[in-house]
Amino acid sequence: MKISDNCDQDQYQEKSLNNFSSISWLRLNLYNIPVGIGVGIALCLLISAFKGQWIGTRGLIYQVLFSTVIAFCIVNTIFVSQKIMKLGSGKGWLFLVVYYLSSILGMLIAIEMIYLIRAWLFQQEYHFLHLEDARFSIVVVVIVCTVIKVYTSQKSNMNAKLREKNMNLLKLNQMKTEAELATLQSKINPHFLYNSLNAIASLIHEDPDRAERMTIQLSKLFRYSINQNQESLVTVQEEMEIVSTYLDIERVRFGDRIDFVIAVDEELSNDKIPRFLIQPLVENALKHGLKNVADHALLRVEIQKTDKIIIAVIDNGIPFPEELETGYGLQSTYEKLQLLYGSDYEVQILNNPIKQIKIIIPFTHG
Repeated sequence: MKISDNCDQDQYQEKSLNNFSSISWLRLNLYNIPVGIGVGIALCLLISAFKGQWIGTRGLIYQVLFSTVIAFCIVNTIFVSQKIMKLGSGKGWLFLVVYYLSSILGMLIAIEMIYLIRAWLFQQEYHFLHLEDARFSIVVVVIVCTVIKVYTSQKSNMNAKLREKNMNLLKLNQMKTEAELATLQSKINPHFLYNSLNAIASLIHEDPDRAERMTIQLSKLFRYSINQNQESLVTVQEEMEIVSTYLDIERVRFGDRIDFVIAVDEELSNDKIPRFLIQPLVENALKHGLKNVADHALLRVEIQKTDKIIIAVIDNGIPFPEELETGYGLQSTYEKLQLLYGSDYEVQILNNPIKQIKIIIPFTHG
Protein backbone atom coordinates (compact mmCIF):
# COMPACT_ATOMS: atom_id res chain seq x y z
CA MET A 1 0.00 0.00 0.00
CA LYS A 2 1.66 3.21 -1.20
CA ILE A 3 0.76 6.48 0.49
CA SER A 4 1.46 9.88 -1.02
CA ASP A 5 4.00 11.78 1.09
CA ASN A 6 2.59 15.13 -0.02
CA CYS A 7 -0.92 14.09 0.91
CA ASP A 8 0.21 12.93 4.35
CA GLN A 9 2.21 16.11 4.92
CA ASP A 10 -0.84 18.22 4.15
CA GLN A 11 -2.98 16.08 6.45
CA TYR A 12 -0.42 16.28 9.25
CA GLN A 13 0.00 20.05 8.90
CA GLU A 14 -3.76 20.55 8.82
CA LYS A 15 -4.20 18.45 11.95
CA SER A 16 -1.43 20.33 13.77
CA LEU A 17 -2.82 23.67 12.71
CA ASN A 18 -6.33 22.71 13.72
CA ASN A 19 -5.02 21.97 17.21
CA PHE A 20 -3.30 25.37 17.32
CA SER A 21 -6.32 27.19 15.90
CA SER A 22 -8.60 25.55 18.45
CA ILE A 23 -6.95 27.74 21.12
CA SER A 24 -9.03 30.90 21.49
CA TRP A 25 -7.48 34.19 20.42
CA LEU A 26 -7.84 35.63 23.94
CA ARG A 27 -6.18 32.67 25.64
CA LEU A 28 -3.39 32.73 23.09
CA ASN A 29 -2.55 36.35 23.88
CA LEU A 30 -2.93 35.89 27.63
CA TYR A 31 -0.30 33.15 27.43
CA ASN A 32 1.84 35.51 25.36
CA ILE A 33 2.04 38.30 27.98
CA PRO A 34 4.16 36.46 30.62
CA VAL A 35 6.37 35.09 27.85
CA GLY A 36 7.05 38.61 26.54
CA ILE A 37 7.71 39.96 30.03
CA GLY A 38 10.06 37.09 30.86
CA VAL A 39 12.04 37.49 27.64
CA GLY A 40 12.24 41.28 28.20
CA ILE A 41 13.61 40.87 31.73
CA ALA A 42 16.13 38.29 30.51
CA LEU A 43 17.31 40.66 27.75
CA CYS A 44 17.58 43.50 30.26
CA LEU A 45 19.76 41.40 32.57
CA LEU A 46 21.99 40.28 29.68
CA ILE A 47 22.49 43.83 28.41
CA SER A 48 23.24 45.08 31.94
CA ALA A 49 25.75 42.29 32.46
CA PHE A 50 27.40 43.04 29.12
CA LYS A 51 27.66 46.81 29.87
CA GLY A 52 28.64 46.25 33.47
CA GLN A 53 25.89 48.51 34.83
CA TRP A 54 22.15 48.54 35.28
CA ILE A 55 20.38 49.98 32.23
CA GLY A 56 17.76 51.70 34.36
CA THR A 57 14.02 51.58 34.72
CA ARG A 58 13.43 53.12 31.31
CA GLY A 59 15.61 50.46 29.68
CA LEU A 60 13.77 47.71 31.54
CA ILE A 61 10.38 49.04 30.44
CA TYR A 62 11.63 49.36 26.88
CA GLN A 63 12.97 45.79 26.75
CA VAL A 64 9.80 44.33 28.27
CA LEU A 65 7.68 46.39 25.90
CA PHE A 66 9.84 45.38 22.94
CA SER A 67 9.67 41.66 23.76
CA THR A 68 5.93 41.67 24.51
CA VAL A 69 4.98 43.50 21.32
CA ILE A 70 7.27 41.32 19.17
CA ALA A 71 5.86 38.16 20.76
CA PHE A 72 2.31 39.50 20.34
CA CYS A 73 2.80 40.24 16.65
CA ILE A 74 4.62 37.01 15.87
CA VAL A 75 2.10 34.80 17.65
CA ASN A 76 -0.87 36.55 16.08
CA THR A 77 0.78 36.43 12.67
CA ILE A 78 1.23 32.67 13.08
CA PHE A 79 -2.39 32.39 14.20
CA VAL A 80 -3.66 34.25 11.12
CA SER A 81 -1.28 32.47 8.73
CA GLN A 82 -2.46 29.12 10.02
CA LYS A 83 -6.04 30.11 9.29
CA ILE A 84 -4.90 31.00 5.78
CA MET A 85 -2.95 27.73 5.55
CA LYS A 86 -6.04 25.76 6.54
CA LEU A 87 -8.06 27.41 3.79
CA GLY A 88 -5.33 27.11 1.18
CA SER A 89 -3.73 23.81 2.10
CA GLY A 90 -1.89 22.23 -0.81
CA LYS A 91 -1.57 25.50 -2.82
CA GLY A 92 2.23 25.20 -2.85
CA TRP A 93 3.97 28.44 -3.86
CA LEU A 94 0.87 30.54 -3.08
CA PHE A 95 0.95 29.43 0.54
CA LEU A 96 4.67 30.22 0.80
CA VAL A 97 4.08 33.74 -0.52
CA VAL A 98 1.26 34.34 1.98
CA TYR A 99 3.31 32.74 4.77
CA TYR A 100 6.37 34.97 4.29
CA LEU A 101 4.41 38.16 3.55
CA SER A 102 2.21 37.76 6.63
CA SER A 103 5.26 37.16 8.83
CA ILE A 104 7.08 40.21 7.42
CA LEU A 105 3.94 42.31 7.84
CA GLY A 106 3.64 41.17 11.44
CA MET A 107 7.21 42.23 12.18
CA LEU A 108 6.74 45.66 10.50
CA ILE A 109 3.60 46.26 12.55
CA ALA A 110 5.49 45.25 15.71
CA ILE A 111 8.30 47.74 14.98
CA GLU A 112 5.91 50.65 14.46
CA MET A 113 3.90 49.70 17.55
CA ILE A 114 7.07 49.67 19.64
CA TYR A 115 8.11 53.15 18.51
CA LEU A 116 4.57 54.47 18.90
CA ILE A 117 4.15 53.14 22.43
CA ARG A 118 7.65 54.26 23.42
CA ALA A 119 6.91 57.79 22.14
CA TRP A 120 3.70 57.85 24.14
CA LEU A 121 5.28 56.53 27.35
CA PHE A 122 8.37 58.71 27.28
CA GLN A 123 6.75 61.71 25.56
CA GLN A 124 8.97 61.49 22.51
CA GLU A 125 8.21 62.50 18.96
CA TYR A 126 7.00 59.68 16.73
CA HIS A 127 8.09 59.30 13.11
CA PHE A 128 6.30 56.75 10.93
CA LEU A 129 8.16 54.03 8.98
CA HIS A 130 11.52 53.07 10.47
CA LEU A 131 13.19 51.59 7.40
CA GLU A 132 16.59 50.92 8.99
CA ASP A 133 15.07 48.71 11.66
CA ALA A 134 12.72 47.18 9.07
CA ARG A 135 15.54 45.99 6.78
CA PHE A 136 17.28 44.08 9.54
CA SER A 137 14.00 42.73 10.91
CA ILE A 138 12.90 41.47 7.49
CA VAL A 139 16.13 39.49 7.14
CA VAL A 140 15.61 38.00 10.61
CA VAL A 141 11.97 37.12 9.85
CA VAL A 142 12.86 35.41 6.56
CA ILE A 143 15.58 33.34 8.25
CA VAL A 144 13.34 32.36 11.18
CA CYS A 145 10.37 31.54 8.93
CA THR A 146 12.57 29.43 6.66
CA VAL A 147 13.92 27.46 9.62
CA ILE A 148 10.37 26.90 10.91
CA LYS A 149 9.14 25.84 7.47
CA VAL A 150 12.02 23.39 6.96
CA TYR A 151 11.50 21.95 10.44
CA THR A 152 7.74 21.45 10.01
CA SER A 153 8.23 19.95 6.54
CA GLN A 154 10.83 17.48 7.81
CA LYS A 155 8.67 16.60 10.79
CA SER A 156 5.57 16.06 8.65
CA ASN A 157 7.59 13.96 6.20
CA MET A 158 8.91 11.76 9.03
CA ASN A 159 5.40 11.37 10.43
CA ALA A 160 4.06 10.45 7.00
CA LYS A 161 6.72 7.75 6.62
CA LEU A 162 6.01 6.49 10.14
CA ARG A 163 2.28 6.26 9.41
CA GLU A 164 2.99 4.46 6.15
CA LYS A 165 5.19 1.99 8.01
CA ASN A 166 2.52 1.42 10.66
CA MET A 167 -0.17 0.89 8.01
CA ASN A 168 2.04 -1.60 6.19
CA LEU A 169 2.66 -3.46 9.46
CA LEU A 170 -1.08 -3.57 10.14
CA LYS A 171 -1.69 -4.90 6.64
CA LEU A 172 1.03 -7.53 7.03
CA ASN A 173 -0.40 -8.62 10.39
CA GLN A 174 -3.85 -8.86 8.86
CA MET A 175 -2.51 -10.93 5.96
CA LYS A 176 -0.63 -13.15 8.42
CA THR A 177 -3.77 -13.68 10.49
CA GLU A 178 -5.81 -14.51 7.39
CA ALA A 179 -3.14 -16.96 6.21
CA GLU A 180 -2.99 -18.66 9.61
CA LEU A 181 -6.77 -18.97 9.74
CA ALA A 182 -6.86 -20.33 6.20
CA THR A 183 -4.26 -22.93 7.17
CA LEU A 184 -6.17 -23.97 10.27
CA GLN A 185 -9.45 -24.15 8.40
CA SER A 186 -8.01 -26.26 5.60
CA LYS A 187 -6.58 -28.94 7.88
CA ILE A 188 -8.14 -32.38 7.73
CA ASN A 189 -6.61 -35.02 9.94
CA PRO A 190 -4.71 -37.47 7.67
CA HIS A 191 -5.78 -40.36 9.92
CA PHE A 192 -9.41 -39.49 9.23
CA LEU A 193 -8.71 -39.49 5.48
CA TYR A 194 -6.86 -42.82 5.73
CA ASN A 195 -9.66 -44.47 7.72
CA SER A 196 -12.36 -43.06 5.43
CA LEU A 197 -10.65 -44.31 2.29
CA ASN A 198 -10.19 -47.75 3.86
CA ALA A 199 -13.88 -47.83 4.77
CA ILE A 200 -14.84 -46.86 1.21
CA ALA A 201 -12.55 -49.54 -0.21
CA SER A 202 -14.12 -52.22 1.98
CA LEU A 203 -17.65 -51.12 1.04
CA ILE A 204 -17.13 -51.02 -2.71
CA HIS A 205 -17.86 -54.74 -3.07
CA GLU A 206 -20.08 -55.23 -0.01
CA ASP A 207 -22.37 -52.20 -0.32
CA PRO A 208 -21.63 -50.03 -3.40
CA ASP A 209 -24.43 -47.58 -2.60
CA ARG A 210 -23.05 -46.81 0.86
CA ALA A 211 -19.56 -46.51 -0.60
CA GLU A 212 -20.86 -44.01 -3.13
CA ARG A 213 -22.64 -41.95 -0.47
CA MET A 214 -19.54 -41.93 1.70
CA THR A 215 -17.38 -40.82 -1.23
CA ILE A 216 -19.77 -37.97 -2.02
CA GLN A 217 -19.82 -36.84 1.62
CA LEU A 218 -16.02 -37.03 1.83
CA SER A 219 -15.75 -34.94 -1.33
CA LYS A 220 -18.19 -32.42 0.11
CA LEU A 221 -16.19 -32.15 3.33
CA PHE A 222 -12.95 -31.55 1.46
CA ARG A 223 -14.64 -28.93 -0.68
CA TYR A 224 -15.55 -27.08 2.51
CA SER A 225 -11.98 -27.45 3.71
CA ILE A 226 -10.07 -26.22 0.66
CA ASN A 227 -12.40 -23.39 -0.33
CA GLN A 228 -10.21 -20.44 0.65
CA ASN A 229 -12.73 -17.90 -0.62
CA GLN A 230 -14.98 -18.54 2.35
CA GLU A 231 -14.94 -16.16 5.29
CA SER A 232 -13.25 -16.96 8.59
CA LEU A 233 -16.68 -16.74 10.22
CA VAL A 234 -19.72 -18.65 8.98
CA THR A 235 -23.27 -18.89 10.23
CA VAL A 236 -24.15 -21.55 12.78
CA GLN A 237 -26.30 -23.21 10.13
CA GLU A 238 -23.37 -23.45 7.70
CA GLU A 239 -21.03 -24.77 10.37
CA MET A 240 -23.53 -27.44 11.37
CA GLU A 241 -23.76 -28.55 7.73
CA ILE A 242 -20.02 -29.21 7.90
CA VAL A 243 -20.45 -31.17 11.14
CA SER A 244 -23.39 -33.15 9.74
CA THR A 245 -21.37 -34.06 6.65
CA TYR A 246 -18.52 -35.26 8.84
CA LEU A 247 -20.88 -37.30 11.04
CA ASP A 248 -22.49 -38.89 7.97
CA ILE A 249 -19.05 -40.21 7.01
CA GLU A 250 -18.36 -41.48 10.51
CA ARG A 251 -21.74 -43.22 10.69
CA VAL A 252 -20.57 -45.47 7.88
CA ARG A 253 -17.48 -46.40 9.88
CA PHE A 254 -19.08 -46.78 13.32
CA GLY A 255 -22.57 -47.93 12.32
CA ASP A 256 -25.02 -48.08 15.23
CA ARG A 257 -22.29 -48.28 17.86
CA ILE A 258 -22.37 -44.49 18.40
CA ASP A 259 -25.46 -42.33 18.69
CA PHE A 260 -24.85 -38.90 17.13
CA VAL A 261 -27.07 -36.04 18.36
CA ILE A 262 -27.13 -32.39 17.28
CA ALA A 263 -29.08 -29.82 19.32
CA VAL A 264 -28.89 -26.19 18.17
CA ASP A 265 -30.95 -23.22 19.33
CA GLU A 266 -32.87 -22.12 16.22
CA GLU A 267 -32.43 -18.45 17.13
CA LEU A 268 -28.69 -18.85 16.50
CA SER A 269 -28.97 -19.98 12.87
CA ASN A 270 -27.76 -16.67 11.44
CA ASP A 271 -25.21 -15.85 14.12
CA LYS A 272 -21.61 -16.39 13.12
CA ILE A 273 -18.96 -18.64 14.62
CA PRO A 274 -15.47 -19.62 13.42
CA ARG A 275 -15.43 -21.83 10.36
CA PHE A 276 -14.35 -25.44 11.02
CA LEU A 277 -14.45 -24.87 14.79
CA ILE A 278 -16.63 -27.82 15.82
CA GLN A 279 -15.51 -30.59 13.44
CA PRO A 280 -12.02 -30.99 14.99
CA LEU A 281 -13.62 -31.25 18.45
CA VAL A 282 -16.02 -33.94 17.25
CA GLU A 283 -13.13 -35.79 15.64
CA ASN A 284 -11.16 -35.44 18.87
CA ALA A 285 -14.04 -36.98 20.86
CA LEU A 286 -14.27 -39.95 18.49
CA LYS A 287 -10.52 -40.50 18.41
CA HIS A 288 -9.70 -40.15 22.12
CA GLY A 289 -12.98 -40.64 23.95
CA LEU A 290 -15.22 -43.11 22.14
CA LYS A 291 -12.85 -45.34 20.17
CA ASN A 292 -12.89 -48.09 22.84
CA VAL A 293 -16.58 -47.82 23.79
CA ALA A 294 -18.22 -51.02 22.55
CA ASP A 295 -21.86 -49.91 22.56
CA HIS A 296 -24.28 -47.23 23.78
CA ALA A 297 -21.73 -44.56 22.92
CA LEU A 298 -23.07 -41.02 22.69
CA LEU A 299 -21.67 -37.96 20.98
CA ARG A 300 -23.75 -34.81 21.31
CA VAL A 301 -23.13 -31.35 19.83
CA GLU A 302 -25.01 -28.49 21.51
CA ILE A 303 -25.11 -24.78 20.69
CA GLN A 304 -27.02 -22.63 23.16
CA LYS A 305 -27.80 -18.94 23.45
CA THR A 306 -27.30 -16.91 26.63
CA ASP A 307 -25.61 -13.52 26.71
CA LYS A 308 -22.98 -15.30 24.59
CA ILE A 309 -22.82 -18.35 22.33
CA ILE A 310 -22.09 -21.61 24.16
CA ILE A 311 -20.82 -24.53 22.08
CA ALA A 312 -20.50 -27.93 23.76
CA VAL A 313 -19.20 -31.24 22.41
CA ILE A 314 -20.33 -33.96 24.83
CA ASP A 315 -19.52 -37.68 24.90
CA ASN A 316 -19.75 -40.55 27.37
CA GLY A 317 -16.35 -41.96 26.57
CA ILE A 318 -13.06 -42.09 28.45
CA PRO A 319 -12.69 -39.09 30.81
CA PHE A 320 -10.17 -36.39 30.06
CA PRO A 321 -6.84 -37.02 31.82
CA GLU A 322 -5.70 -34.54 34.46
CA GLU A 323 -2.66 -33.65 32.34
CA LEU A 324 -4.44 -33.16 29.05
CA GLU A 325 -2.17 -33.34 26.04
CA THR A 326 -3.06 -30.75 23.42
CA GLY A 327 -3.70 -32.79 20.30
CA TYR A 328 -4.50 -31.35 16.89
CA GLY A 329 -8.16 -30.82 17.65
CA LEU A 330 -7.61 -28.73 20.76
CA GLN A 331 -4.49 -26.93 19.53
CA SER A 332 -6.16 -25.71 16.36
CA THR A 333 -9.17 -24.62 18.40
CA TYR A 334 -7.10 -22.50 20.78
CA GLU A 335 -5.15 -20.94 17.91
CA LYS A 336 -8.27 -20.13 15.91
CA LEU A 337 -10.08 -18.56 18.87
CA GLN A 338 -7.01 -16.53 19.80
CA LEU A 339 -6.67 -15.16 16.27
CA LEU A 340 -10.35 -14.23 15.98
CA TYR A 341 -11.29 -13.12 19.50
CA GLY A 342 -8.04 -12.29 21.29
CA SER A 343 -8.81 -12.93 24.96
CA ASP A 344 -12.59 -12.59 24.61
CA TYR A 345 -13.37 -16.30 24.69
CA GLU A 346 -13.40 -19.21 27.14
CA VAL A 347 -12.63 -22.92 26.77
CA GLN A 348 -13.74 -25.33 29.50
CA ILE A 349 -12.63 -28.98 29.55
CA LEU A 350 -14.88 -30.84 32.00
CA ASN A 351 -15.42 -34.37 33.24
CA ASN A 352 -18.21 -33.52 35.70
CA PRO A 353 -21.15 -33.53 35.80
CA ILE A 354 -20.77 -34.74 32.21
CA LYS A 355 -17.72 -35.05 30.02
CA GLN A 356 -17.59 -32.15 27.58
CA ILE A 357 -15.54 -29.46 25.90
CA LYS A 358 -17.35 -26.15 26.18
CA ILE A 359 -16.49 -23.03 24.19
CA ILE A 360 -17.97 -19.62 25.04
CA ILE A 361 -17.65 -16.83 22.47
CA PRO A 362 -19.33 -13.43 21.92
CA PHE A 363 -22.10 -12.86 19.40
CA THR A 364 -21.23 -11.99 15.81
CA HIS A 365 -24.40 -11.44 13.82
CA GLY A 366 -24.62 -12.16 10.11
